[in-house]
Amino acid sequence: MNSNLAELLAVADASSSTEHFVRCVHIPTFLKTHRKGLVSRVELAQALNMALFAGLLLRVPTGRAYTEDVLAAGERVVFDHGALRTVLWPHTGSLPSGESAFTRIFEPLGYTLNGTYPLERIAMTGRSYAHADAPAEIAQYFLSELHPERFSPAFQAAVTRVLGTSVDPLTPRAQVLLQILRAERQLPLAQACELLPVLVQCFGRQHTTPHLADYLTLRRESAEMAWIATEGNAFNHATDRVPDVFGVANAQRALGRPIKESVEVSQSGRVKQTAFRADPVQREFIGEQGELLSREVPGSFYEFITRDTLLDPVTGQAVLDLGFDAGNATGIFKMTAAA
Repeated sequence: MNSNLAELLAVADASSSTEHFVRCVHIPTFLKTHRKGLVSRVELAQALNMALFAGLLLRVPTGRAYTEDVLAAGERVVFDHGALRTVLWPHTGSLPSGESAFTRIFEPLGYTLNGTYPLERIAMTGRSYAHADAPAEIAQYFLSELHPERFSPAFQAAVTRVLGTSVDPLTPRAQVLLQILRAERQLPLAQACELLPVLVQCFGRQHTTPHLADYLTLRRESAEMAWIATEGNAFNHATDRVPDVFGVANAQRALGRPIKESVEVSQSGRVKQTAFRADPVQREFIGEQGELLSREVPGSFYEFITRDTLLDPVTGQAVLDLGFDAGNATGIFKMTAAA
């Protein structure tokens, strides 16, 4: 790990658990070369990815157990992509609506739109963002938007009540630093260390404790929106890129871990995905009399993906297929459906 990455990760979260988990992630070899004290956008993107991956493992015991096995075997996770959910709705408090809350972060970091995927069965639109400097080596983001206008008036009213209290964690100072990063493609280390913890905070729940009645209203029509009500913009899942997803699934099933029953295969046949079922978490709700209630709900989860190669039409060379598939995504999203 180069010294810039080490210092960035130390300020992102100095806990010993995070320090342990970031050692589980493969770091691209080209990042060994760096300019000490001057952080490139790709280094900052890698640091953010590693911090978010570590944060997910703290919330997902099943994924944590798998990752410990990988580390014990002397290997590292190839972090393929992280996924998060947003809501395209005019009533989101001071937080920008839908994916714009994150594209304002992704674009200065060097990410570009890599694909759009209509998820019609769950009334969402998914978009993937790949890093322009190293698309196959820096983890992508799969960013989805839910469309409340496709649901009932009662559902829409509940969305407004839940999300209307949202605050924007991206401070004015952080927005200035992102503008500098966009223009210069780098930041002095001190400024990058100032920016990174704020970016990490953006991947969380920005609204207040939801009412249980609203949660139940949302859950009746959309498991995805119910999940957003409790988890917000936290990583929905993180994904390990593995050579043989079928073999991994069989091995995890033999260990008794809650792996999906089937592997999702894209229409092209080149992208294959499966996942653990979401680990349950305890979340607070407000009851009818204003009292605080605790309920078990689905949290985040851990995914696996195998990507085959395709021929680049420009170079004629075999390259990794970095695309996604709407059918795959819809199937994977079921991992957070509440019982």
